[in-house]
Amino acid sequence: MPAGHGVRSRTRDLFARPFRKKGYIPLSTYLRTYKIGDYVDIKVNGAVHKGMPHKFYHGRTGRVWNVTKRAIGVEVNKQVGNRIIRKRIHVRVEHVQPSRCAEEFKLRKLKNDQLKAEAKARGEVISTKRQPEGPKPGFMVEVATLETVTPIPYDVVNDLKGGY
Repeated sequence: MPAGHGVRSRTRDLFARPFRKKGYIPLSTYLRTYKIGDYVDIKVNGAVHKGMPHKFYHGRTGRVWNVTKRAIGVEVNKQVGNRIIRKRIHVRVEHVQPSRCAEEFKLRKLKNDQLKAEAKARGEVISTKRQPEGPKPGFMVEVATLETVTPIPYDVVNDLKGGY
């Protein structure tokens, strides 16, 4: 028989709960606050069937555009043919977690502001732009001592006597 084409087809392993992560859902999942504009990762929790997004959105990162009582409105990019559509879906909070995609950017922004403040106090102007890593510095190769190795002559007669 041919395979089915249902909403949850081919999700046996995709929606399965991880090893030693079965059972109750931690309260921190429900107590976490989401604000409009936050980046979130959609990670389906197979134990909760309500508010479950389609398997396509599992593992995708989107931006919060709406917050309701039990769900989060997430805007996700989806490639359809030759164009990318911004899809707006509502997902229950159990299937969403805060994304760390902008973490490095926020830390870099704070560090740059601190560097600019220090430079301004010194009366300097600095550039906080990221620079690509240049080539490695050159070095001189130490002269190694040369050792001449000569092979031992092959003795056919003795090899035949002690052969297998």
